[in-house]
Amino acid sequence: MAVQQRTLKTRAKLLEAAKGLIETGGYEALRVEDVVRDAGVAKGTFFAHFADKDALMDQLIGAEINGFLDQISELATPQNIDDLLEALMPSLLFMCQERFVFDVILRHSGAAANDKIGTIAQTFMRHGAVVARWLAEGPFRKDISPALLAEGVGAFQIQAVALKFCAMHNEVELRERMRTYLNAWLLPT
Repeated sequence: MAVQQRTLKTRAKLLEAAKGLIETGGYEALRVEDVVRDAGVAKGTFFAHFADKDALMDQLIGAEINGFLDQISELATPQNIDDLLEALMPSLLFMCQERFVFDVILRHSGAAANDKIGTIAQTFMRHGAVVARWLAEGPFRKDISPALLAEGVGAFQIQAVALKFCAMHNEVELRERMRTYLNAWLLPT
């Protein structure tokens, strides 16, 4: 039992050190060397807990997304596109704060095997469930299943963020691009 407690404490120290470094320098600038220095552990200890920096990012970014999902899952069912946008915008803004964050989200959005399902991939499933519930209960189109509608909303979110980083297509503000997509996809015809 003592070994497990020590392992959990060490992992928590690594995560806290990484969070502190991200607050001051951002996600992309985070270096494993700085994390182990601030956590006061050896570099080998880091790799005993995380396969690489990307695995650490999956945990950290996934935790942030889960925080947004905790908040929106408590909200009342959106009654129009603007309410839905208001609920989704904090997570969208998080996803596009750094290109690196978006790239990590894309890399970890799915899994090649069930034993490889990470935190970010789990947030995609959770997001779909929350949005599907809203779409089933709200005044949105009913000719397509809520699960498929929610999957489309998720796809539009990824597309909107990707276009924000595209030099040829970033002239449309993120909220307006999402409003256009959601109006076309969710409103009854």
